[in-house]
Amino acid sequence: MSRLRVAVVFGGRSAEHEVSCVSAASVLAAIDPGRYEVIPVGIDKQGGWHILPGPPALEPGATRLPAVDPRAGDAVALAREAGSRELVREDGRREAIDVVFPVLHGPFGEDGTIQGLLELAGLPYVGAGVLASAIGMDKPTQRVLFGDAGLPLVAHEVVTRREWAEDPEALLARSEALGFPVFVKPAALGSSIGISKVKAESDLAPAIDEALSHGRRAVVEASVEGAREIECAVLGNDDPVASVPGEIVPAGEFYDYRSKYLDDGTRLIVPAELPAEVVEDVQRMAVAAFRAIDCAGMARVDFFYREPGELSVNEINTIPGFTSVSMYPLMWEASGLPYRQLVDRLIELALQRHEGSRA
Repeated sequence: MSRLRVAVVFGGRSAEHEVSCVSAASVLAAIDPGRYEVIPVGIDKQGGWHILPGPPALEPGATRLPAVDPRAGDAVALAREAGSRELVREDGRREAIDVVFPVLHGPFGEDGTIQGLLELAGLPYVGAGVLASAIGMDKPTQRVLFGDAGLPLVAHEVVTRREWAEDPEALLARSEALGFPVFVKPAALGSSIGISKVKAESDLAPAIDEALSHGRRAVVEASVEGAREIECAVLGNDDPVASVPGEIVPAGEFYDYRSKYLDDGTRLIVPAELPAEVVEDVQRMAVAAFRAIDCAGMARVDFFYREPGELSVNEINTIPGFTSVSMYPLMWEASGLPYRQLVDRLIELALQRHEGSRA
């Protein structure tokens, strides 16, 4: 039987470029070479596509994550002919593709843009469609849908660049009304990039400036002091299922970029030590959040939990991290689905969704 040809796409133009490369390396290390022929496709920071030998490696003890080197492979583009399902190199050679596995985090990859491109090209792809990807990347919009679905949320305010420029005092007053400390975040970015924990009024404006440097909107949200950070993985199309929950115990004050990818002190507890009724609530809410944005394939839903029973949804991630220390594969491993089988299932779901028989 011929192997499926899977284009694993990573890198990209967002600030999460390096995280994407590390995630892709883990996917390529786990994918079954007996079932799949992998075509590694790196997108450099300028948006150029390249067929590479593989993702750039994360060196032991590195203080920064690796990035796509456009000199390491051949420039490539999607074939323009209808129904071709091919990548075309600069010299005209073609590589057939059966399915695309986007391992792209942040804008220009997780936000519906590459999903739209693949829809236009008629290519099956792993993960959520255009609508769910766009909503999943945008924190303010997803929270509107979560609220409509009856899910509990953390109190927050949305800040736009225009409002911030025209009436900063009004926005500061609304944000301060949440009470300190607060978290200030870009509205459409992940991996804790651009996030600040603000404990005093004097630090609020610089934190908003930093968040808005990553996009036109930011979110200021109340800090749930004393809360535990709980996550839950969801898998499926029309009949999604939830994994056992996990818990993040960050090395620093909160789960920032360094805690996620460069420091060793952060603890990942899988499964999380929670009462049975809380586990059920987390799993139910995770599936509800997945359905609220019409998600497909995969997602990780993040929660805050404060005893004895206060649970709130933080956000959904439609292309969760796939590094060796990422919670999404770890939670499925603890639920009885090893990494390699998880990759198999995601590819199966992609093909089913493309054929119109969402499972």
